[in-house]
Amino acid sequence: MLLDTPSLYFRAFYGIPESITGPDGTPVNAVRGLIDMIATLVRTHSPDELAATMDADWRPAFRVAAIPTYKAHRVAQGDAEEVPDTLVPQIPVIEEVLDAVGIARLEAPGYEADDVIGTLTHRAAGPVDIVTGDRDLFQLVDDSRPVRVLYTARGIRNLQVVDEAFVTARYGIPGRAYADFATLRGDPSDGLPGVAGVGEKTAASLITRFGSLDALLAALDAGVTDGFPAGSRTRLAAARDYLEVAPAVVEVASDAPLPAAELSLPAKPRDPEALVRLADRHGLDSPLNRLLDALAA
Repeated sequence: MLLDTPSLYFRAFYGIPESITGPDGTPVNAVRGLIDMIATLVRTHSPDELAATMDADWRPAFRVAAIPTYKAHRVAQGDAEEVPDTLVPQIPVIEEVLDAVGIARLEAPGYEADDVIGTLTHRAAGPVDIVTGDRDLFQLVDDSRPVRVLYTARGIRNLQVVDEAFVTARYGIPGRAYADFATLRGDPSDGLPGVAGVGEKTAASLITRFGSLDALLAALDAGVTDGFPAGSRTRLAAARDYLEVAPAVVEVASDAPLPAAELSLPAKPRDPEALVRLADRHGLDSPLNRLLDALAA
């Protein structure tokens, strides 16, 4: 099980009132929410291995170089991401808790959590469950292994299981074609423009007709006219430069440089003394006990 940790702690932050505070009055809603999410996931899915992936770089240089608008609307100043002031101090606490419990926390310099997930998925010898609220990771689903996304849009207790059949039913595309589809359609939440005038239905039609973005571009370059919805061929030709660079932005990496890590679930805390200090300082006794009980079971 691979956790898209930023996606989960943002969800916890916005889903739990900031009135949930530690003894010193500091909000701990994201910390408590994430701990309870992990406890629920462990208890209900019983993974053999677990990794909490992190953003070492939320807006990697290689993606910005390809498409400068990538996540540009979420920049606060400089290269810093716009994050709520009351969430910022909770992120180091989350990291300390994961480390003290003994849950593997992985990141790679110059890469996002998505890329860490992509790399761990590529390396995995067996089935993989990816827990995220980010549709970008739908591109990793693969029934043959299997790799699934446990999508959090409806909450951690009502996860949508995303496999190839889900992708096909939802978007009308081959089950493993989500990255090509997203490249054409674009994604305003990530500052990805897509092809002007090509919406979800046209993107799905094109990918279904040609099978892949590469095959679509080959047909475009070869002068093929059949199979292009009205007006789409002209729009694709105008967006040819974008379509050359966009896949490197949309596709998650499978080769991020990751350190060796033990992913087995810890039966007991790695650093019990540190965990006690964190529980006392931030008022985390109840959620941590729930997590430790789930891990021990």
